[in-house]
Amino acid sequence: MSGSSLDGVDIVFASFESKGPEWRYTMHTTACIPYEAGLKKRLQEADGLSAFDYMQLHADYGKYLGNILKAFIHTNELDYKVQLIAVHSHTVFHEPQKGFTHQLGDGAAIAAITGIPVIADLRSMDIALGGEGAPLVPMGEKKLFSDHQLFLNIGGIANIGVHGEKVIGFDVCPANSILNLLAEKAGSTYDDKGMMAKRGKVNHSLLTELNGLAYYQQPYPKSLSNQFGLDIITPILAKYSDSIPDVLCTYTEHIAIQIHHALNPFTDSSDTGSAQLMITGGGAFNDYLIERIQHHLPSINIHLPEKEVIEYKEALIMALLGILRWREEPTVLSSVTGASAESIGGAIWSGHL
Repeated sequence: MSGSSLDGVDIVFASFESKGPEWRYTMHTTACIPYEAGLKKRLQEADGLSAFDYMQLHADYGKYLGNILKAFIHTNELDYKVQLIAVHSHTVFHEPQKGFTHQLGDGAAIAAITGIPVIADLRSMDIALGGEGAPLVPMGEKKLFSDHQLFLNIGGIANIGVHGEKVIGFDVCPANSILNLLAEKAGSTYDDKGMMAKRGKVNHSLLTELNGLAYYQQPYPKSLSNQFGLDIITPILAKYSDSIPDVLCTYTEHIAIQIHHALNPFTDSSDTGSAQLMITGGGAFNDYLIERIQHHLPSINIHLPEKEVIEYKEALIMALLGILRWREEPTVLSSVTGASAESIGGAIWSGHL
């Protein structure tokens, strides 16, 4: 799994057991492989490449994924233990309203290098059926974390899942992708525990402009591309001459307010009103952001699971979706994406003999 925050590739080696509708999982080994600067820059600039250079990056990134997976398997003595690789890859273009999405990372290259069957391209079938192609994780939440009803993942983009009479989910707003960009301007990779933001002050004019963006008024199902943060959010932030702590504080407040707006309609219903909110993703370690979310959702009990689940829940769910695809079972919930039907998403590359 590679998220829009571009902090690296999350890898999980997990096993699953199903008994009827019930699923159990065990995460045996995990790793986050950080991007070296040159590759990170290529990924950041991928949306501006020519078609030829983009396809070259698609091939190169597939080889990169294949090689780090092969090394992960060898280092952890997993040879002949891994039966299937599920790869979300790195999203560059996500335009469901135009009928397409694309994730960098050639699945054939991964299968060729590892010699293991690969499931890739998990979003396209849903988009072909008129859906948003995202979020994908509510299917995994339903099967692996059925004791929870409210979910929030704070990665490069924050997204929610609500499991009531029907399952819904949607992207809320850019999150770590913007916070990390701001922290980098101050010489840090990220704002550790949100301490820089906590020292700042909210610029209410900036906050009002951010909260007024049209996307937030749209009904679900809906999803965001990485370009929303780069093309829409960053130009707004650039108009203001505030200090980095002040902009971080303001944007943190913006995230918390939008999460409140996203979840508040569901917290009064009888089937989710007393539920805990499970928070995962890198943003779960941002103490100040969690504090602001709790402030705006005082009636919600926030649950931060164990560190491994916080860090690797989405990669774990991609593994499960790969298994569902292999079993030819639905991988996407149409109630979440708005597709005309549930679908079995993902291309299979069977490796080599």
